Amino acid sequence: MLSLVALLALAQPAVRPIPPPGVPVPAADRAEITAGLAELKAAIDGLPPQADRKLLPDVEVLHKAVRWAVDYDEFLDPRDIASAKKLLKLGKERAAELAAGKPSWPTATGLVVRGYRSQIDGSLQPYGLVVPASYAPNTPHKFRLDVWWRGRSEKAAEVGFLNDRLTNRGEFSPPHAFVLHPFGRYCNANKFAGEVDTFEALEHVKANYPIDDKRLVARGFSMGGAACWQFATHFPTLWCAAAPGAGFAETPEFLRLSPEAVEKTPWYEKKLWRWYNATDHAANLLNLPTVAYSGEKDGQKQAADVMARELAKVGVELTHVIGAKEGHKYTPAAKLEINRILDPVAIAGRTDVPRLSVLKTHNLRYNTAGLVEIIGLDRHWEPAEARVEVVLPATIVVDAQNVTALRVSFPPGSFPLTAQQIDLKVRPAGLIGAASKLPPIRSDRSFTVTLGTAPVGLAKVHGLQGPIDDAFMDRFLMVRPTGQPLHAPTGRWVQAEMAHALKFWRSQYRGDAPVADDTAVTDEQIASSNLVLWGDPASNKLLARILDKLPLKWTADALRLGDAEHDAKTCVPLLVFPNPLNPKRYVVLNSGVTWREKHALNNADQVPKLPDYAILDTSTPPDAHAPGKVLRAGFFGERWETLPDDGR
Repeated sequence: MLSLVALLALAQPAVRPIPPPGVPVPAADRAEITAGLAELKAAIDGLPPQADRKLLPDVEVLHKAVRWAVDYDEFLDPRDIASAKKLLKLGKERAAELAAGKPSWPTATGLVVRGYRSQIDGSLQPYGLVVPASYAPNTPHKFRLDVWWRGRSEKAAEVGFLNDRLTNRGEFSPPHAFVLHPFGRYCNANKFAGEVDTFEALEHVKANYPIDDKRLVARGFSMGGAACWQFATHFPTLWCAAAPGAGFAETPEFLRLSPEAVEKTPWYEKKLWRWYNATDHAANLLNLPTVAYSGEKDGQKQAADVMARELAKVGVELTHVIGAKEGHKYTPAAKLEINRILDPVAIAGRTDVPRLSVLKTHNLRYNTAGLVEIIGLDRHWEPAEARVEVVLPATIVVDAQNVTALRVSFPPGSFPLTAQQIDLKVRPAGLIGAASKLPPIRSDRSFTVTLGTAPVGLAKVHGLQGPIDDAFMDRFLMVRPTGQPLHAPTGRWVQAEMAHALKFWRSQYRGDAPVADDTAVTDEQIASSNLVLWGDPASNKLLARILDKLPLKWTADALRLGDAEHDAKTCVPLLVFPNPLNPKRYVVLNSGVTWREKHALNNADQVPKLPDYAILDTSTPPDAHAPGKVLRAGFFGERWETLPDDGR
């Protein structure tokens, strides 16, 4: 008889695999590449103790790129064979330079590829860099940096990406500017771990080159245009300008979902569209100069059109450059026009203290813009907005909705008001609580005031607000059960789903998910990681240890969450919750990221599919759409309490 794992594999519907199957590699080429991998590994292992270990990821990332292509049949294009050999040659050259104490690439100009180790999973991740010819080590000048998010390319895993970054300067390469090309962990539209990749790569660049924080420009095209919309609306005061090209800006309209299809979409999934819908955060572009581009005949012009519609609702006219008679690419004239508009803005740089700061959000993951930091919401996944207006000479006006607490901060030297008496006007008045006057302005001309009541105790706060997918945007650890499950069928489901989560993470996020047995988790791992506990109270000792502190009762007979009870023989819980052993980190039960193979086919569909918790019927086999039949799902409240209406 086939095992449940084998049966589940047979139950998977035919979905085009991403990455696609690799191309055939001639035996002689495979032997040469395999030998080259061994030589590079030996060179890395043989580096002397005095070698600069901070530069080691720049060598290791080249080895990883080729090793994964060999190990996982990921020579995705015939050109990858020659590219792999070139990367191995470069890796050996870098290892030799590192051994000699004379690394050349950190000071090189032109096209440079580099790597770093991710905080999320410890994986090596690559990025490309265009270093301007005017750069020299120890220069006092700080440079403009453009981030360029690339278009979708299912055939460009690490080998293809790195080769492109060694041979192609990209669509835009402004003089006297760095251009960062994030890998984004492959084809996830720079979402989730792909989103974090941009910030990790950016921090790596800033640690190694003189970058001007006030002259960061957000740019991208196609899938990268979607990323640009996302980063511009979620982090509007990080950039001095944004230039999204084509792409998509939201989920339902771009996917052309009919009213009937929208109606059939689970209510919680529709709320979760708001995570990455740039249309829902259009107001945040109020102070960010934004130039959209579309080819006149490009269907993805839809993104700029819907953003123009939403911006008009808040009184902003979108600058939209259109390539005449063009499809899905830039015209030379349009590129000149975009640069004509953007370059003066990039020279001037970002303004630290705008007269009006606006922040619209739906969760506390994205809670800061300009002068404003939202630190508490009345209800997650409902529209929340804070506006802070500086009215010269002596008034600050704060207006907020669906916000229980916020902080207004002026950095040192930036407080613009000089009058002795400052008026603070707050709407609604309840936000301010007992405070009726501004605190003293400090001698360095900085100023901070917190309005409302900041959450204390167990509460949804920035970085600890759910849903399940949020736990995979920081360091996590998969915790494998070692005991016998309460019920063999659900135990087999757990084994199959954990195996799926590990494989899916590797293929879609390009890292090996860290794993430890439930009996081997250390205090350091509890302190530093979100724990993903697989199994049940009988099979997973760590889960049994904390069960009485979770909003869950789980015995051999019944599974109870809130006021609903389910049969423990056929049901399992999936949820995210503050870890009772370390409330500053998450604990997740029985789930990896919640989108699956079917959703990988279209980047606009790569959005969370489950909220804070769900009860699954494991007698319904998992497939490329879902891990099983969802019997119940919902959001916890602002105090992580179970709500009677499941958080609708």
